[in-house]
Amino acid sequence: MSLFDGMSPDELRAALKAAQAALIRLQTGDAVVSLSYTQGDGAKSVTKKVTTVADCTQLIMQLKWALGLPGGRRRMIGFVCR
Repeated sequence: MSLFDGMSPDELRAALKAAQAALIRLQTGDAVVSLSYTQGDGAKSVTKKVTTVADCTQLIMQLKWALGLPGGRRRMIGFVCR
């Protein structure tokens, strides 16, 4: 059973596009992790969860694999004995 079971190819492509955009935001530092400020009625904080670059890259690979695109699965390293 896959996380992507029941998703159409169009939905998978949209998810891939969103994951790639999120990875770009993470790598360029545009993803805000938390923000704190003080107002007259006290301190406020807003926290936005962001994933790691590794988690985002893994998601992209899984989506590519589900779509049958290149880059979705790493090649296994084989050894040749002579």
